Amino acid sequence: MSGTPARTDADATTDVVCLGESMVTFLPSQPGRLADVPSFGRGIGGAESNVACALAAAGHRAAWVSRVGADGFGDHLVDAIAAYGVDTSAVRRDPARPTGIYFRTATDRGTDVHEVAYYRAGSAASAMSPSNVPYEALFAGRVLHLSGITAALSADCLELLHELTAPSPGRPLISFDVNHRPGLWRGADASPGVLLDLARRADLVFVGEDEAEEAWGVKGADAIREALPEPAVLVVKRGADGATVFSGGPDPTDTVTDVPALRVDVVAPVGAGDAFAAGFLSATLRGLPVRDRARHGHLMAAAVLTVPGDLTDPPARDRADRLAALDDAAWGRLRLGPGWTGDDTEVRTQ
Repeated sequence: MSGTPARTDADATTDVVCLGESMVTFLPSQPGRLADVPSFGRGIGGAESNVACALAAAGHRAAWVSRVGADGFGDHLVDAIAAYGVDTSAVRRDPARPTGIYFRTATDRGTDVHEVAYYRAGSAASAMSPSNVPYEALFAGRVLHLSGITAALSADCLELLHELTAPSPGRPLISFDVNHRPGLWRGADASPGVLLDLARRADLVFVGEDEAEEAWGVKGADAIREALPEPAVLVVKRGADGATVFSGGPDPTDTVTDVPALRVDVVAPVGAGDAFAAGFLSATLRGLPVRDRARHGHLMAAAVLTVPGDLTDPPARDRADRLAALDDAAWGRLRLGPGWTGDDTEVRTQ
């Protein structure tokens, strides 16, 4: 890989580097169709920057690498993400292309009534390529976190992900969230194969059971592992049923760990996947057991699910550790609602 610096884990100055597009998000003031919503509030949205913000809020050294326009929306994104404690020094400005924006409804992304209107074609981030991203910054961390969304933005972005996931002596641990977004792949018949290929080249993969079936026609956690035998760790997210983690390698050496999800009083069903990835990565960086990595993922997701937006402060680390260490029966009795992350808030059981 051209421009890739040789590094070892001991050389890393950052815990996790996240590469991908972030956009200014316009959040509805009330439920309903986009045609009927009278006003929108401004936020930020981007799978990879969400992960970086959550990790930084949890006390890790996180960096976000991307391109934004030389415009007010680009200023807002960089400032807002940096405010979480994320290193944004490697974000590049593009004077010829705008920062992407999008509008969404308040309903669950998985429902038929959910609407998203993207204005990201030709965005600054879609122009990312192997020739214009700072490889030194990308390879400065212990982990490089990527997602399938970036691969869908342009041919140049796809080429960049192919380079970053290629085996190389200077490569950090590659974390890849499949994040299959069918709307971004319209007209691109190769999208399922592209995402499968990228996932097979990663070290740690996150994929939803539903998106694996939609993208690859593969149903069930075991079948997904058969399709993805290479990653050392494969996390299959099963929604309300929890997560199944395959770790160690192909059969018969795999260890399979099933971790039930928490019961959550959901305020807004957005951002949970990114938060889960951040929680799992956080616990991975700390060397916690696989079960606790998934539990920290569930706890971080619960923090986001109980607020209106895509981002929120996670629970204090010592509190999250105590909850993650509960026995199976106590874990199963937890029920988390709005405000549960406060230091003096009682967590309900039932």
